[in-house]
Amino acid sequence: MGPRLLHRLRAGIAVVRPAGWLVGGLGLTAALVAWLTGWRELAVLAAASGCLLLLAGCFLLGRTQVRVDLRLEPIRVVAGDSVAAGVQVTNLARRRLLSTTLEVPVGPQGVAVHRYSLGSLAPGATEEESFTIRTHRRGVIPVGPVLTRRGDPLGLLSRDVAWTPELEVLVRPPLLHLESFGAGLLRDLEGITHDAVSTSDLAFHSLREYVPGDDLRHVHWRSSAKVMAAAGENALLVRQYLDTRRSHACVVVDDRPEAFGGPDDFETALAAAASIAVRALVDEFEVSLVCGSRASIGTDGQAALDAVCRAEPGGAGLVETARGAAVQAPDTSVVFLITGAECAFADLQRAGAAFGPQVRRFAILVDPAGTSRVREVAGLPVLHLKVREDLAALLRWSAS
Repeated sequence: MGPRLLHRLRAGIAVVRPAGWLVGGLGLTAALVAWLTGWRELAVLAAASGCLLLLAGCFLLGRTQVRVDLRLEPIRVVAGDSVAAGVQVTNLARRRLLSTTLEVPVGPQGVAVHRYSLGSLAPGATEEESFTIRTHRRGVIPVGPVLTRRGDPLGLLSRDVAWTPELEVLVRPPLLHLESFGAGLLRDLEGITHDAVSTSDLAFHSLREYVPGDDLRHVHWRSSAKVMAAAGENALLVRQYLDTRRSHACVVVDDRPEAFGGPDDFETALAAAASIAVRALVDEFEVSLVCGSRASIGTDGQAALDAVCRAEPGGAGLVETARGAAVQAPDTSVVFLITGAECAFADLQRAGAAFGPQVRRFAILVDPAGTSRVREVAGLPVLHLKVREDLAALLRWSAS
């Protein structure tokens, strides 16, 4: 059986709804029993079932030629906000569009379906339907694809056609207002100077003699002219610089469910991670955020918050996630290790050890059963977070 024939066979099977399979099975069973026993009543039942399916098939005749636009505004919201959604249908056929059903699945596996009955549309006419998507917690809400469903009134047969791709609504956790980290917590905004000498950077260091291969754009012509005038020989001097590095904050979130007291604690951890990332971005630092398989490395704020929206519990754990983050963001200058109260302190130490000795480390433990406090264990500041609203005070205290 060729691929094209197999595709058509599957499309034909998909047309039959559960009620259609029931009627068809009943008709075949009645026909078989009538043939074996000679019961006319069952033969009439089989004929009626066949006629019913044939009549239902008449509703599938013809083609649906429409243009469907699915619009979501906005596509990024904070948990608790609403999204305005709209579906616009335009009849592209030369004939009037027969009444059809429009369906818009919302949520994973289409847990909610917005269903509308489109009236008969004249050629070129447009009809628009709107609805509201309410968000309750962080995550990703798939919307679509928009389907048109043509079928009989009894729901025996229907032909479904998808007209739009699946769109997504990214729901962010509520962000906390944090004070500027400043140099006390991260690093100098202008970057820290190293002893490594570079031929191209921001911090001017000294002049040296030209060697073949140097970029002529770095020749200091005025100093070269003075040397040649004094020594009476050709000599070019080029600038050399000191390497500088901008501050880079890396936020690592433990994705193991067993590290947290419950799902709400995991959500608190992600809210804290998102708030720290946004504060660092406002302070003009590079930011990386990693949670299990979801990562945003040194990119803009939208990508970091999108990674928070898509983060899900997994099995990578804090140690493996930190090791991966250290490889992906080798220029990290400060790291925040965020986990739950059930995480062993040895795992915090191993996760912190994944980064170089020059990196400052902070551990944040979501501990709703305890009290919000800051303590230092083996040189590692540990911030115990009872409620997310205490994060700003804990960070301020640890930076002092």
